[in-house]
Amino acid sequence: MEFRPCIDIHNGQVKQIVGGSLRDKNDQAVENFVSGQDAAFYARLYQKYDIKGGHVILLNPSASEHYEATKSQAISALSAYPGGLQVGGGINPDNASEFLEAGASHVIVTSYVFKDGMIHFDRLEAMKKAVGKEHLVLDVSCRKVGEEYRVVTDRWQKVTQEIMNMSLLDRLADYCDEFLIHAVDVEGKAQGIEQTLVNMLGDWGRKPVTYAGGVHDFEDLRLLKALGKDRVNVTIGSALDLFGGSMKFEDVLNFC
Repeated sequence: MEFRPCIDIHNGQVKQIVGGSLRDKNDQAVENFVSGQDAAFYARLYQKYDIKGGHVILLNPSASEHYEATKSQAISALSAYPGGLQVGGGINPDNASEFLEAGASHVIVTSYVFKDGMIHFDRLEAMKKAVGKEHLVLDVSCRKVGEEYRVVTDRWQKVTQEIMNMSLLDRLADYCDEFLIHAVDVEGKAQGIEQTLVNMLGDWGRKPVTYAGGVHDFEDLRLLKALGKDRVNVTIGSALDLFGGSMKFEDVLNFC
């Protein structure tokens, strides 16, 4: 299990938000933490500890008045740590190269591929052709609907008909290098992980998978390591001391 750090950017600032609270209208979100540091500060910190595979997420849509400020922060982080970070948020075949040229190792895609409630394999092929599967991460964010986990898109606001399971991962695995899985129901709440989801990800194990959502203490990390069969990487947001939480950054690195 590897630790994969994050830099979430909303309205031009590094933040930790409650994932399910994000709304494009008026660029709203419930905030857990707003940093006084810029995105490049965190990128340099992760570089100092030689942590690779962290993700920079742009949380504003391109139509937002804050998008350019958010994008500028993201580009500065990628430039500060070339090859060390992945980037996601509104990525498509037309703009992916700009982020890769700025220093991203991978681009992360959800909404471009999961459009109108389903997977568009023509769009998946277009992304693969544009950047190469070795530079593509698929963010299969999901939330529980009844007894199933459904893929959600558009900054976690739209629930699709696609069910998050091993069959779905199998269908997508040949198109990407890694998966990023946000458990949206617990994202930003620091109240525990989605155990059923983590167990399934550990059972699958065909490609690198990073889980995000709900980690709030080292007992959660131990549980994730066990349920994920030591195959599932982890990102921690609101619970990390870098973002106002109680889990010490260096202790997390030592544990992982």
